[in-house]
Amino acid sequence: MKRIIMGLFLLTFLVINPSLTNAISMTCSLVLEPTDKTLTNAKGIALIYKVQLHPPSFPRTNISILAVHLPAPSTYGNYDSYEGFAYIPDEISWRFRLYPTPEEESPTWAGRFDLITAKMENIHVQVRLSNSKTNKLGPSILSNHIKSCK
Repeated sequence: MKRIIMGLFLLTFLVINPSLTNAISMTCSLVLEPTDKTLTNAKGIALIYKVQLHPPSFPRTNISILAVHLPAPSTYGNYDSYEGFAYIPDEISWRFRLYPTPEEESPTWAGRFDLITAKMENIHVQVRLSNSKTNKLGPSILSNHIKSCK
């Protein structure tokens, strides 16, 4: 009897407070816009969703990024690649390499990170310049905030 009452209480709480269920099952796409308005063709997309990794463990959050029409990284100085960068201000950040497709002119850059355990609240997602030899992260080229998720 106690289990039934506890189950009903939990179900009622989740129905009354749906933000908790959204934090658990959120899936969204986020358009990444250029930080430099002269990059009129540069755009990106971030897909954020829960994944169940193998061997089975608790769900993690995945951030996948695809970016197109970016200038060659060397255009901005001593950079040779792009990275995905996501962060919660004053709390935590994640960075992961984006890989270019084989097109010679203006490749598509893509990558993903699957191991996020933090709640997806107040997240900023960016595509940033990177120097793969020095591990130096450069300025943001594309950016948006999770509040813009659809």
